[in-house]
Amino acid sequence: MPEGTKHTTENRQAGKKRRRYGKSATVKFHGKKKSHGSPRIRPEAEPVLKNVFARIGTPSQTPFVPDQFQLDALDAVKRTDCLVIAPTGTGKTWIAEQAILAVFNAGGKCWYASPLKALSNARWVEFCDQFESCNVGILTGDTKENADAPIIVGTTEILRNQLYDVMHSGGNLECDLIVLDEAHYLGDRDRGVVWEEILIYLPTRINVLLLSATIGNGDELARWLSSIRGKDCVVIREEKRPVPLYPLFLHPSGRIMPYLEKDRLYARVKGFLEEGRQHGRRRGRDNPPHFGEIIRVLETFNLLPAIFFLKSRSECNAAVATCRGGAEPDEDQGFFTDLEALLEKVPYLRNHRQLHYLNAARVAAHHGGQLPAWKFLVETMMKKGHLRAIFATSTVAAGVNYPARTIVLFNSDLFNGAEFSPLSGTEFHQMTGRAGRRGQDKIGFMLAVPGRFMDIIHLKKLLFRKPDDIVSQIRNDFSMILNLLFSQTPEDIRAIFEKSLAAYQQPRQGRDKAVTQGLNLWDDFRRHLAFLKAEGFVDDRDRLTETGGWASKLRLDHPLLIAECLKKEAFPRGDEKLLAALVAPFVYDGDQDIEITHKKITRRLTEAYRRVNTAIRALAKRMAAAGFSANPLYLWTSSVIYDWARGEDWDEIVQKTGIADGDLAMLVLRTADNLRQIASLKDTHPEMAGLAVKAREVILREPVVFEEVGNVPPGLPFAP
Repeated sequence: MPEGTKHTTENRQAGKKRRRYGKSATVKFHGKKKSHGSPRIRPEAEPVLKNVFARIGTPSQTPFVPDQFQLDALDAVKRTDCLVIAPTGTGKTWIAEQAILAVFNAGGKCWYASPLKALSNARWVEFCDQFESCNVGILTGDTKENADAPIIVGTTEILRNQLYDVMHSGGNLECDLIVLDEAHYLGDRDRGVVWEEILIYLPTRINVLLLSATIGNGDELARWLSSIRGKDCVVIREEKRPVPLYPLFLHPSGRIMPYLEKDRLYARVKGFLEEGRQHGRRRGRDNPPHFGEIIRVLETFNLLPAIFFLKSRSECNAAVATCRGGAEPDEDQGFFTDLEALLEKVPYLRNHRQLHYLNAARVAAHHGGQLPAWKFLVETMMKKGHLRAIFATSTVAAGVNYPARTIVLFNSDLFNGAEFSPLSGTEFHQMTGRAGRRGQDKIGFMLAVPGRFMDIIHLKKLLFRKPDDIVSQIRNDFSMILNLLFSQTPEDIRAIFEKSLAAYQQPRQGRDKAVTQGLNLWDDFRRHLAFLKAEGFVDDRDRLTETGGWASKLRLDHPLLIAECLKKEAFPRGDEKLLAALVAPFVYDGDQDIEITHKKITRRLTEAYRRVNTAIRALAKRMAAAGFSANPLYLWTSSVIYDWARGEDWDEIVQKTGIADGDLAMLVLRTADNLRQIASLKDTHPEMAGLAVKAREVILREPVVFEEVGNVPPGLPFAP
């Protein structure tokens, strides 16, 4: 493990819990409490940077002329599949827009899919402006609008589900072009399986345009696609950044210096590192300048706006509180006009605890613990040029067009959902891709700040490292198998596994290249299949039973457990609020058991919760015995959603439970998505389907949902 990434388990686990639930948790940045008094550092810069900083400015406006790689990509996707790998800001979205326009003008239909609801929402607004809203629809887990439009924007999960449906019906996906944005998600541990399924199931007549800034093994992916789709996949690469990146180093004294001299550490950076080693620790690690001071240094040298990437939600929130002022209200009336337009859409945000800092210092925090509406407000204000800095976790690096002149790094490691590990090439490139705004900056900067979790050598290596290779993440789960068995035989499914990227990437010899990994997936499939047969979802002829047929429509994490509740009529009837509360435990995949006062929980809820637990207990035990995980159902999730469904105040729920705004919003949204799946069972379970529709309506309200600002139909709820 590189130097600077060895941390105690206790510290990291504590940080994980604060990030997930500690809205009000205190945090000591790098071991020291910050003072908000007089500045401790004097902004200085190495003389060698004078010429570099002289390059800062806005490039002259010139008529748009597409780059050659953009034209090559458009030419390729007209006749076959195409993978475009180009840095952030080079104009990959322009390629998508022009490709969609060509198909649209010819009377065809297009599907634009992204891994993120927020990105899908943003693209929908843009496409409505470009193609007129009557021609554009959106399909996400939360939003369905104009679903028969010739141009559909949505999430990859919805596209995959549509492919399941057409495979079952024997129909054809009415589409002539698929755009898969952020295609490196094919290698995402949690989401990659959906992307791989799409590429395997997609009819070969439909051309695919894949877009990404960070794929290391593009040629391998193209060869795999060609092998399973029987047509060429053209790889288009652009290496040059639209705005060049210059790496900087911030000495604890406040002096900015170059990070590198050619391909070596800058002499004074190297000296700082060696001096720290001589003293047995990294110099300055325990007493870095607070964030308000760093912003002052950046402002001195015209390096704002900036994105500060921090390791936890609590650090982001604490960083905002160090920024006491700096705005010039009289000189920025556009700020108040745009802010008021956003606040009119979501009045709840007028009392947001960080609105004061946004007004007074033009800074904000952006992370998963915040409401979708607040994150959208911050993104909008940043893109309009109204903010000096934002403090964000790494999630802001992916998907949304959210650049700045400078990105600031304090850590050379990143929490990957399970543990802290050194930054990968892909993660680093996603972050640095935000440095430099095309059309607004001639040069972008990365500023490294030494500290407890910063490995200076590792970061130097990342500056020269290419993005990582994509590795298959395909795996079996019950939802996938039920949907495949709806239209495929086991032998068909075996053939599908042999087409997988996992099989293609398996080390192999000769013509049996797909055998090893294909057999691994096949063996695991047979294990799932045996369990489904034993539980009555599949018959002895390997066909879905009646129960298996309707259970296949439950495209969610725990279809068998939800199906068991429906079979045993364990879900409450006639009370949509109670139904929402009892679905909530099935969507929570964390391990936090928040303490609640049982005396304050109604007997009606307690009895309903016990009934559901009793209904699934035997099945959960059989699943565990067969090696399939079934998470415990936490009562606090039911209590929270029940309170919200009954109209309790959002802030009171947050204060009572200690859960972060963003986590509560995610719980509501995921509950709503599971209710949507139950609502799809109107033919077999009409009463519960109708109740599920009502349950969605009582929980999808402000501040969870909001209206974006843009050319969209009025009143449409948004939940990025």
